[in-house]
Amino acid sequence: MLRSLLVIALACPPVFAATDLPDLGEVSRQYFSDQEEQSLGRAILRDVYADPRYLDDPVAETYLNQLGYKLVSVSSRSQRDFTFFVVDDPSINAFALPGGNVGVHTGLLLAAQSESELASVIAHEIAHVTQDHMARMVAAQSQSYWPTMAALALALLASRSNANVAGAAIASTQAYAIQNQLSFSRDYEREADRLGYDMLGRAGFDPHAMSSFFERLQRANRFYDTSAPAYLRTHPITSERIADMEARSESAPYHQVPDSLDFQLVRARLRARTDNPADALNTARASLKDKRYSSAIAARYGLVIALLRARQYGEAETETQKLLAAKSGSALIQLLAAQVAAEGGNSALALQRYQSGSREYPGYRPLQYGYIDTLLTAGRNSDALALADRQLDLYPGDRRLWQLSAKTHARLGHQLMSHRAQAEAAALSGNLVAAIEQISLGIKTGDGSFYDQSAAEARKREWQAQEKAQRGK
Repeated sequence: MLRSLLVIALACPPVFAATDLPDLGEVSRQYFSDQEEQSLGRAILRDVYADPRYLDDPVAETYLNQLGYKLVSVSSRSQRDFTFFVVDDPSINAFALPGGNVGVHTGLLLAAQSESELASVIAHEIAHVTQDHMARMVAAQSQSYWPTMAALALALLASRSNANVAGAAIASTQAYAIQNQLSFSRDYEREADRLGYDMLGRAGFDPHAMSSFFERLQRANRFYDTSAPAYLRTHPITSERIADMEARSESAPYHQVPDSLDFQLVRARLRARTDNPADALNTARASLKDKRYSSAIAARYGLVIALLRARQYGEAETETQKLLAAKSGSALIQLLAAQVAAEGGNSALALQRYQSGSREYPGYRPLQYGYIDTLLTAGRNSDALALADRQLDLYPGDRRLWQLSAKTHARLGHQLMSHRAQAEAAALSGNLVAAIEQISLGIKTGDGSFYDQSAAEARKREWQAQEKAQRGK
């Protein structure tokens, strides 16, 4: 049953050169409009953020979005909005859903042997979105399939934590009947392969990585029975597809593309958070001692994270000093150094490191999240609010900044603005009902200026209209 769901939610396309792509026009949108997809995308995000398997790690998520948008920028629809998120699941999988939502399992991040291999899978998923494969499937059937697609997409998220729930959802949405009519899903896979391949080269990654990664997965599949890697079940890999990718690679000049340090650091970060703290620490120490790593800096970074989990703050600071001495030029290391000081109880050093990191990496938002939170911990509420406001001026669509803004306003006794910020965060998380509830609570406080009250009322009406339209679908 799970496979039936995933085939629908992730169905894949053919092998056309970029110039041979079909003109989608209004055909694919006749039954599944942009507005409907955006509405469904918001509902999906709401369930993503509420799902226990969603990995709420700003560092890993920021890296994934940076990598994803590097590929999107060279795609056929570079102006489209995407949201890349991490699913805390050891299986090797990735999936695309309506609304430009792309999920990547931690298992895939750790299984990829190079950044280009990881990019090849993400590029494949991006192609599913840019080519409107979901909308084209709906258009190929009838309008009655729109609610079915919505239910299936949401059931996919349920399957991450409870396969039985997903099975019931699939049965209730007639997945088998739809699957039997999707005779062109292999064409979709081939199309995603070819467009993904083109994205890899244009974004500066090794295009050979796509065929090598898929071929390695196919070889590994020979050792599986019913427990084949999730990616193979949802994206059936054929010899024909691999041969097509290899043929395209032969005509491309080979050049080795080194992995970014951030790729290595994020993988070390994910490895350090697996198992219990004691086992994770032993593994990290052994890896560094035996030199079983591709990057010594990344191995030490993972050790520091494991030390933090084990609450061994003194040793964590010692190892952090070694990382800083290496002068790697990574915002991730500067952030970790500040976190080590903060968790070790040295708020003055933490603030110094956050301030230094913010100057050196002004666009790295995880640093700003930590900086604001540490200012609040130090009782510097007004400074925290000023920083949050400056960041929101730059990034008004950042739900984490709105959550921190709500926290700072609450500390300062600004009831309306605190509820308003919570409402903005809820709306950006796809939960319009919660947004309306929060903004209503804020308005009822009678707090704030006439301008603040008027702005809140206007925002409430805007969300009510959106929520009404969403319910009408």
